[in-house]
Amino acid sequence: MPPEQTEFHIAFFADLDARTLHDLLRLRIEVFVVEQECPYPELDGRDVEPGTRHLWLSRGGEPLAYLRILSDPGGVERIGRVLVAKQARGDGLAGRLMSEALAVVGNRVCVLEAQSYLADFYARYGFVVTGPEYVEDGIPHLPMRRESPA
Repeated sequence: MPPEQTEFHIAFFADLDARTLHDLLRLRIEVFVVEQECPYPELDGRDVEPGTRHLWLSRGGEPLAYLRILSDPGGVERIGRVLVAKQARGDGLAGRLMSEALAVVGNRVCVLEAQSYLADFYARYGFVVTGPEYVEDGIPHLPMRRESPA
């Protein structure tokens, strides 16, 4: 039997069914709250904003990688909540998801708050550090920005 294909999905909040929303939020909590030991309010209200897009990769219906794109003021897009499930790391899913996200972003300016150890990963996609390192929830982060590639 051939291995299951990895499927790409994108949806606005209103288009997510209850099961999919549950599975995506469970994955976010597993990675950010439990695995990284960062008790923080994961549900920040931005998931339901009209311009927020949820992107994920799944196999057999199980979400394995996720990120969201927020629409910030001034036409800036913000990528956040980037994650890959522990059992799927090393399969190139983060790179595939970032490529899909940047196709959605297109020529618009895009920002993100990178965990510092991942700055080189984001640099491969044209992001540059725009400010000093800071600590959020006990984890060092760097602000990064990708100018319009046009």
